[in-house]
Amino acid sequence: MKPLQDYVAELRQDRAFEVELRGCMLRLHATWGLFSPREVDEGSQLLLKHVEVAPDADCLDLGCGYGPIGLTLAALAPQGRTLMVDKDFVAVEYAGGNARRNGLANCEAQLSNGFDQVGERRFDLVASNIPAKVGRELLYLLLYDAWMHLNPGGSLYVVTVTGLREFFAKAMREVFGNYDKVKQGRQYTVACAVRDPSMRSPGTPRS
Repeated sequence: MKPLQDYVAELRQDRAFEVELRGCMLRLHATWGLFSPREVDEGSQLLLKHVEVAPDADCLDLGCGYGPIGLTLAALAPQGRTLMVDKDFVAVEYAGGNARRNGLANCEAQLSNGFDQVGERRFDLVASNIPAKVGRELLYLLLYDAWMHLNPGGSLYVVTVTGLREFFAKAMREVFGNYDKVKQGRQYTVACAVRDPSMRSPGTPRS
């Protein structure tokens, strides 16, 4: 059995691993306290298998953690810009470091509680691995703000625990006017909504 001091010293070291996501090999560093630091979680992997991203898309990874979703989007959209945001400064530090580590100059990380520091930027794609227990009030805020920050015709992709699929079906239809269940697994569901160019504001019926 290792001495306690040696064990703690090991815990302070970065978790470093390589992973292939959508054909992109990434070298990732994480640390304890961030979500799923040992490996990219099943929900994020499911989302990345099914998200559709154009090579010139401007993308947002909302609640990026150490960045596996945003980094993959940046690699798939080399002609666009990808922004990764998180309210945890440690997550932002690691996401930015992972972008530099993988040579993704079109990708940056920024501290933001939801969209509050995103400013007027608009995106072609917003993607998020939604935490299960943040509360439905916050989920409505995030869906509304996602609509506001999408370009007309832009898409929101989310992965959630499957138990929330009915809530997201209802809430996405309320905010976006549409909902597509892209993939339902045993534990996670990937859903998509599109900002209809004919809608003047979130929740308004089509003209």
